[in-house]
Amino acid sequence: MNQALSSISRRNFNLALVGSTIGPHISDVVAKNDESSFRFRYLLGSCMYGYTALQEIAPEVRKIGAEAIDIWPRVHGNQREELDEIGEEAFATMLREHRIRLGCITQYKLGPFGLTDEIPLAKRFGCSTIVTGGKGPKGLTGQDLKQAVQTFVSKMKPHLAVAQAHDVTIAIENHGSNLFESADALKWMVELCPDPHLGVALAPYHLPQDEKHIANLIRSLGSRIEMFYAWQHGMGCRIKRPKEQELLQLPGRGSLDFRPITAALKQIDYQGWTEIFMHPVPRGIPILDSTSAVTAEINRSREYLNQCLVAG
Repeated sequence: MNQALSSISRRNFNLALVGSTIGPHISDVVAKNDESSFRFRYLLGSCMYGYTALQEIAPEVRKIGAEAIDIWPRVHGNQREELDEIGEEAFATMLREHRIRLGCITQYKLGPFGLTDEIPLAKRFGCSTIVTGGKGPKGLTGQDLKQAVQTFVSKMKPHLAVAQAHDVTIAIENHGSNLFESADALKWMVELCPDPHLGVALAPYHLPQDEKHIANLIRSLGSRIEMFYAWQHGMGCRIKRPKEQELLQLPGRGSLDFRPITAALKQIDYQGWTEIFMHPVPRGIPILDSTSAVTAEINRSREYLNQCLVAG
């Protein structure tokens, strides 16, 4: 084992290794043994394949145990722009051809107040989730943070009315250097805004790498979590590193123990999307050199997560 991979904790590596020997369908095996067993609703993030064409990504969706795709715009991917280029009819035909659907549109560039045209598009495809970032000052705590979140919630009201009319949830990611960079900000958001059409896209990468802290936050946010990114910090995603070190962002690769996290998701009977995720450096490239390798790596993390569920 090389030096980069030696940073994987022994308990996580063992779980990942066990998962890889069982095969790609452990979740199906568990489901057959216990019809009431909890399962993740996996979603394939198009940006994991960089600027690869949708026609090449679409067949990979079901290979990772998912039935829906999350399309990303530049710079992380270009599949949202490709939808505009090929047209909605051709995109719908592609989805039908591969027996998949549009599960999410990620739109950080538009922001929470710029989704006027994107929400009806999502509705036309039966897509109920749009992920974006928050807007507001960063670095706040205490009552200053609460007031800033209240201001954000107030500004969101007309946008949530549009989302409600189209049966779409706007999910805000807890992104770094943002109003919603902390667990407290997310808690204030769900407390101050009871409207379920404003949800949380929970990214452990941007939180303290403490599995118990993350698990407690999951229990606090409950059903308001719309998207769970199976993503840890590892060695970060800002500096170009050897690929083995970049991959430490993925479940089962880095040191974060996902067992308490998956146990918390199971405890709240989490019904939102789960997206196995990482950022490559530079943005816009696939996480690995080939489409098949990307899919295999996602499945490696999926087996680890499923083993975490079994262990929990």
